[in-house]
Amino acid sequence: MTVPAFLDEADADHPGWRSFRLSDPTRFNTLLGAMHYRIEGEIARVRMMPEHRHSNRRDHVHGGALLGFIDVALFAASRGFGLITAGTAVTLDLNTQFIGGAAIGTAIEAQVEVLKETGRLIFLRGLVVQGDGETRVAAFSATIRKPSSPSPFRGSAAPSLSQREREGARSAQPSGKGEGE
Repeated sequence: MTVPAFLDEADADHPGWRSFRLSDPTRFNTLLGAMHYRIEGEIARVRMMPEHRHSNRRDHVHGGALLGFIDVALFAASRGFGLITAGTAVTLDLNTQFIGGAAIGTAIEAQVEVLKETGRLIFLRGLVVQGDGETRVAAFSATIRKPSSPSPFRGSAAPSLSQREREGARSAQPSGKGEGE
């Protein structure tokens, strides 16, 4: 039996929230601590509790920890919305504006919204807030590339074509003019 890469389950300690974590505790995501999410309409709310290990010299949440949290929140939200169900996806871009400091010891929450989904991409945006939601910590927008379907040639060389087969394939291709354009 294969162990799923992500464990996504109801959390009895946080009613109404789901726990979201990697099954491999040696990966980067585990440095951020426990993550919880829930879907409310078109918004995914993703939370973490910042600890001293996430702090900077000002005793606020370090910007790098915030960026890591936002990145993981994008995937928790995408999975929560059912847009990514298996495989590995990647962050293509993440634009962030830091608005204010976040205190250590008080949960921070990424409120993530899907702007658009295409066949291969998901466009998202959101806010990181703290406390009652009045303290805005960061705004962000991002693009995720969804996992590609497994290739039958992954891990091995694609079968090669003979010179005659390549020439026949080229002559059978449309010219790019007229039909099909």
